[in-house]
Amino acid sequence: MPDALLMLSAMAAGAAVVVQQGLNAQLRALLGSAAWSGAVSYAVGLAGMVLLAASLRDPLPSPAVLARIPWWAWSGGAFGAVFVGLAIVLVPRLGAAPFIGSLIAGQMLAAVAIDQFGWLGLAQRPLDGSRALGLILMVGAVMLI
Repeated sequence: MPDALLMLSAMAAGAAVVVQQGLNAQLRALLGSAAWSGAVSYAVGLAGMVLLAASLRDPLPSPAVLARIPWWAWSGGAFGAVFVGLAIVLVPRLGAAPFIGSLIAGQMLAAVAIDQFGWLGLAQRPLDGSRALGLILMVGAVMLI
């Protein structure tokens, strides 16, 4: 797949995040609960992922494979829950654009730190002048939004 198509796909994923947060905020208002709207969001997401795995005919991992996975590798869902929970509370207060702008700035700051130190098993990519300038511009853009 060409890089341009991959980047457009990533942009579509970003748009989906905005839509998801708007829908979750509405669900929170209708249910009267941030926790239950997050739980519903995860339940629907789980159903979607199970359907995807079934449609791709991905086999279930064996117990031996599951036993080799380090404890920390299972924590992605917890970080997702923090994200969804905060988004449900913050989007109605901040608005979609300031929330997403702040979200992207936080993602970029974390991504640069992860790249800089090669954390989480990723290749080390040192911070250089253009990356530093990009971070400064990103934070400035968020402040303008």
